[in-house]
Amino acid sequence: MGTGQTSAWIRRFHPAPDAATRLICFPHAGGAAAFYFPVARALSPAIDVLAIQYPGRMDRRNEPCVDDLHELADLVAEHLGPWLDRPITLFGHSLGATLGFEVAQRLSASGEPPQALFASGRMAPSRHRDVHVHRYSDDALLAQIRRMSGTDSRVLGDEEMLRMILPAFRGDYKAVETYRMRQAPPLSCPITVLTGTDDPEVTLDEARAWSEHTTGRFDLRLFTGGHFFLTDHLDEVLALLAA
Repeated sequence: MGTGQTSAWIRRFHPAPDAATRLICFPHAGGAAAFYFPVARALSPAIDVLAIQYPGRMDRRNEPCVDDLHELADLVAEHLGPWLDRPITLFGHSLGATLGFEVAQRLSASGEPPQALFASGRMAPSRHRDVHVHRYSDDALLAQIRRMSGTDSRVLGDEEMLRMILPAFRGDYKAVETYRMRQAPPLSCPITVLTGTDDPEVTLDEARAWSEHTTGRFDLRLFTGGHFFLTDHLDEVLALLAA
C-alpha cells in the first residue's frame, strides 16, 4: 500500500512514500477526512499523513453511518492493516480522540501498538456525561452544530447543505454519547492530550483522566479557545506532531 492505493476509508492527500513514520488522523463528529488536508500538506514529505473517511459523509454520504464506536473502531483497524508497514502515530479530535483510543487498543492487542496517541478536545474514555444530542429535533441539532462551530462557515450559512449532513452528525453524536469503554489493559504508548481552556465539552479533570489509560508517558497541553481551538493554534499543534 506504500504506493498510494487507498480504500474508501482512507485519504492520503499528500503521499509521502519515503517518510519514516505515518500519522493517522480521525475526524470529529460530523467531520470528514478533508479537515486534515492542511495537516497532510504541512507535514509531507517528512510524515505520511492518512485521514480516515467515515461512512455517511462527502463521497460516502450514500452509505449508512456507523453509530457504534466499537464497531467503527473494528472497521478502521481492519482497513489500517496494509498501512502498518512503518511506525504509526494516531491523532483524533473530539469523537476522533475516543475512536483513536479504541483503534490503538485493537492495534496493541494484535501486536502492532502505535508509537503515540494524540487525543484532542475529548474527555477520557473512562468518563462520560449523560447527554442525548443525537435525540434532538433537526432544528435543535442544527443549533448545537452552529454553537460548536467546527463546521466550515460557508456550510453553516447554507441551510440546505446543513440539512444534508445532519444524518452524519446525528449518527456520530449517537456513537459518542452511547459509547462506554470496555475492560481492557491501558495502552503502553505515550498519550498527549490537547484541550481548549474554554471547551464546554471537556473539563480539566476529564482531560487529566486520560493519564489512567496508559502505562507510558502522559502529557497535557492547554490551548486558549473553545472546542475547535485547533483551527486557531494549527502551527503549534503541527510543531507538536512533527516533534
